[in-house]
Amino acid sequence: MPFFETTDGLRLYFTDTGKGLPLLCLAGLTRDSQDFRYFAPHAARYRMITLDARGRGQSDHDPDCMNYNVLREAQDVLELLDHLRLPQVAILGTSRGGLVAMMLAAMAKDRLSAVTLNDVGPEIPPGGIARIMEYVGRRPAAKTWDQAAETLETLMAPAFPDVPASRWREEVETFYDQSPDGLSLRYDSRLRDSLLAQAKAGPPPDLWPLFLALDGLPCGIIRGANSDILSAETFGKMQRRLTALQAVEVANRGHVPFLDEPEALALIQSVLDQIE
Repeated sequence: MPFFETTDGLRLYFTDTGKGLPLLCLAGLTRDSQDFRYFAPHAARYRMITLDARGRGQSDHDPDCMNYNVLREAQDVLELLDHLRLPQVAILGTSRGGLVAMMLAAMAKDRLSAVTLNDVGPEIPPGGIARIMEYVGRRPAAKTWDQAAETLETLMAPAFPDVPASRWREEVETFYDQSPDGLSLRYDSRLRDSLLAQAKAGPPPDLWPLFLALDGLPCGIIRGANSDILSAETFGKMQRRLTALQAVEVANRGHVPFLDEPEALALIQSVLDQIE
């Protein structure tokens, strides 16, 4: 069955398909395994594993929303690896998933064979955080998939100028449920409460030590050229601090690239080629 039980009693959903090098894909903050549906057709040479983090997708919601944090989610990854009897895995981490990957590099580096970060780094601009907080944990005002797709296309067009309307429609169908009284979230809305409580507790921790823990691993970074989460300044600083880091910037993409772009696919393969 595609579920395992964590040490604190939650059932988390995962997928495990294909053969070859194990590649664990960790999704964005409010996303789930389907975050990698555009990448999946290009992953035939790998054993592709995805995880719905606690409170997301088909995984259990946590009774204590404060467990929605990077440290606990990294522990869940280690427990999944133990469940699958995998001593080591490569990680492709999008946004929040990339933060979890950096945490794992600091706490259990021996379990990682390579890491690729998708549009996230050790510094997140306040403007990007503010944009995320505008929607996290809140049902969309739109009542139908059609309305939500139109709204999303308008909102995202400046950062994604060449993306067709059909993809935004697919996005809203994937990450919202249609119900008689409107659209509902496919994650625990109390994720917002956790983020607010963490912000109230004090300034964000310095994430540079977590990023620098990647040193010695094959690693790469993908940045959307129009991203408001991974700034050009931080992107450049990451490359200077970790000189072996492979890096690519994807034109006409904001936060986050879909991972079916040729530049993104080439970088992911280049990183994984170092360990195959």
